Amino acid sequence: MREEYDFSNGKKNPYVKGVKKQITINIDSDTIDYFKNQSESCGIPYQTLINLYLSDCVTQKKQIQTSWE
Repeated sequence: MREEYDFSNGKKNPYVKGVKKQITINIDSDTIDYFKNQSESCGIPYQTLINLYLSDCVTQKKQIQTSWE
């Protein structure tokens, strides 16, 4: 292994835009339980399932529908 490396000709990672960003979010326990149960049945980690669902919402350009009655 070299003592020093020359990165003067290095290039930025073109995939850095797709890197995930860690955040803190408050999610109801029953929602977490739902995704954990789904995770057990399909073998995909529950956080990945949540991310896949949210990504699908973005792809489908779903609009939030709420009603407070």
